[in-house]
Amino acid sequence: MIIPWKELDPATLDSLIESFVLREGTDYGEHERSLEQKVADVRRQLSSGEVVLVWSELHESVNIMPRGQFHD
Repeated sequence: MIIPWKELDPATLDSLIESFVLREGTDYGEHERSLEQKVADVRRQLSSGEVVLVWSELHESVNIMPRGQFHD
């Protein structure tokens, strides 16, 4: 289920995004970026609709994924 991220409290959204970018295995290429830069990148992707915030009932967790990979 897609979570309408605009309806979340800004602090909650920031926490979800930070948790996402801090996961092990997240690769940002040759140049290291600060946490703030990574959070801003994900926020821009949410704003543009490139990625969506998704609730998984199976895993009881929230994830951020490319819109094209989300299937109801």
